Amino acid sequence: MLARQSVTQNLARFVVETKWEDIPERARHEAKRALLNFFAVAIAGCRTEPVELALRTLAEFSGGKQAAIIGRSERIDALGAAFLNAAGANVFDYCDTHLPTVVHPTAPLAPALLSLAELRRVTGPDLLLAFVLGFEIECRVGGAVSPGHYPKGWHITSTCGVFGAAAGAAKLLGLNESQVVWSLGNASTQSAGLCECLGWPAKSVSVGNAARNGLFSALLAEKGFSGPAEPIAGAQGFLAAMGEPPNWAALTEGLGESWEVNDNSLKPYPAGFVIHPLLDCALDWRRQHPGAVVERVAVRGNPLLLQRTDRPEVATGRESQVSLQHAVAAALVLGKAGLDQFTDACVDDPAIKDMRRRIEVASDPAISTIAVEMDFWTKDGKKHSVSTQAARGSSANPLKDSEIEQKLSDEARSWRPTHDIKPLIDAVWALDKSGDVSNLAAMTVPR
Repeated sequence: MLARQSVTQNLARFVVETKWEDIPERARHEAKRALLNFFAVAIAGCRTEPVELALRTLAEFSGGKQAAIIGRSERIDALGAAFLNAAGANVFDYCDTHLPTVVHPTAPLAPALLSLAELRRVTGPDLLLAFVLGFEIECRVGGAVSPGHYPKGWHITSTCGVFGAAAGAAKLLGLNESQVVWSLGNASTQSAGLCECLGWPAKSVSVGNAARNGLFSALLAEKGFSGPAEPIAGAQGFLAAMGEPPNWAALTEGLGESWEVNDNSLKPYPAGFVIHPLLDCALDWRRQHPGAVVERVAVRGNPLLLQRTDRPEVATGRESQVSLQHAVAAALVLGKAGLDQFTDACVDDPAIKDMRRRIEVASDPAISTIAVEMDFWTKDGKKHSVSTQAARGSSANPLKDSEIEQKLSDEARSWRPTHDIKPLIDAVWALDKSGDVSNLAAMTVPR
């Protein structure tokens, strides 16, 4: 790949020069929606085994109690909190998805900013601005290596999320253009994450590191820790190392005019987003035919659906979150698709095991990642054909604000029924009027 000059510099200049007044109202609102959703999924994941084990490990080396761990009474150093909150937010695959890239943008980004907000005074507009800019950078870098990056095995949330965390933290720190370039350089050399780890606790390592290392990258740059002039598009920079012909237009075309946060999708189900249109169809059909006995199911979807989730044999709840066969089977047998349907116990259910074997799959590149076609054959010999063009929660069929609030309320009550999360909901909606957000993460902790 031929190197290109000034790509990173142009992105850094955009981060430095963009002001709160430059962010359109829709992008501001989408940022708040993403943060509400983040708190919901981080609370859902905050007491899972990967978070428990990581906290126990990191606490041995943490000398401070600078920052909150979402949903928990413990506090830890800011870098450790960024790691744990990112890992917890992504552990259930319940976090948001930027559909053009399949990056989960908020999980690595928000924890870095929230940790920093407990170290430095940060206003609500400051936080939202840094969030929108970090979101923009990670998704544009993701767009530059898509669509080939993810199918090759790179976990794009981690590899590109570190750029967003670095850019957002750099904005909160008020770094100059050169320092932002250094932040992105520090981030680029820490970009890592493999799809082979999906379905295992090991996945949480790279997502947690994306948040921690992004924040670390900006803090280093603030102290003068320098890096190359072109870490993204240099001859041996990030894009060259990834070995994917870059989509150069994705990096800078329309920068400051269109906003990637407006193409965000929020999940109603705790599974890979490419599975969501299947769940919409299966659950709707089951509600309409509660007594029908399904003998065979045929699924036709985007090639990415098969690449990532064609897993008829799964052994754990974690694996089941990226198994289209398990998701459809559980939806048909139980009529539900919540956290309880993606557990070890549900995976071992004999009826669901049997249904998984009845599902066949085929790919069709003409079908988008948020669409699917399904046929159900029932015991009475009838064939039922269903389809959807836009999964619930996608930017084309978005969740209502009230549905996001309900998701957060439900997850808060799942750990403690008396937990009143309404003050946090009100605080997020009022962020553009807030003078200090240092207690935002602490508001997730049950009192």
